[in-house]
Amino acid sequence: MLAYARLALAGFRRYSTYRQAMFAGLATNVVFGLLRMAVLVAAVSQGPIAGYDVAATATYVWLGQGIMAFVVLWGDKALAERVRSGDVVVDLYRPWHLQAALFAEDVGRAGFALLVRFVPPVLFGALLFPFHWPRPAAFPLFAVSLLLALAVSFGMRFLLNTAAFWLLDSRGLLGLYTLATWLLCGLSVPLAFFPGWARTALAFTPFPSMLQSPVDVFLEHGAAWTTLAHQAGWAVLVLAAGHLALRRAVRKVVVQGG
Repeated sequence: MLAYARLALAGFRRYSTYRQAMFAGLATNVVFGLLRMAVLVAAVSQGPIAGYDVAATATYVWLGQGIMAFVVLWGDKALAERVRSGDVVVDLYRPWHLQAALFAEDVGRAGFALLVRFVPPVLFGALLFPFHWPRPAAFPLFAVSLLLALAVSFGMRFLLNTAAFWLLDSRGLLGLYTLATWLLCGLSVPLAFFPGWARTALAFTPFPSMLQSPVDVFLEHGAAWTTLAHQAGWAVLVLAAGHLALRRAVRKVVVQGG
């Protein structure tokens, strides 16, 4: 466990090195948050939609802008590139479990993103727009929901990256995943805006667990413990699927490039 803690610290330090990139990303987050505010507030200004008034909509927008960088809602292809080049063989020989090691590094990255990419947009939105603050008891549940969202996101990204053991190039798959995630996780619009049949279908996917679930816990929409249980279930499923995929790849597949 000490080794994984050190990997998490190394992940934090690694991403804190690229401070200009982080601040550029923060500026981009704020700009796109303002654009999303203009569109969504115009939609709810005549009356609440599915429980979202102006304050809830502003909270949804700025929480979403922060969460998207914390959990990473796009296809990270670092592992896939190492599989393609054959460098993953070195990783597999190291005295660790590859999935756990990469998760530890991702936790460190998320820790830095929490400080630079999550807190500032939320404070910006809370200071300049109507904002819905939950009861104090909801904050610990929100923190747990954020961690579960990170676990689900990492599990999905790791699982997709393992596809590189079988595919010559997984960039197309990761690109499709990014497009699907931005729509189906609740980043584009709240999933409450979707028709009932679509919300029911999405409940059988991990996508809402990455963004909409933490927002719902913060806004106190629905039963928080049910939401957390749903997230925890998907976290276990996708992490277990990634573990099994890695085991099968290591046993059955020759690494491309080596």
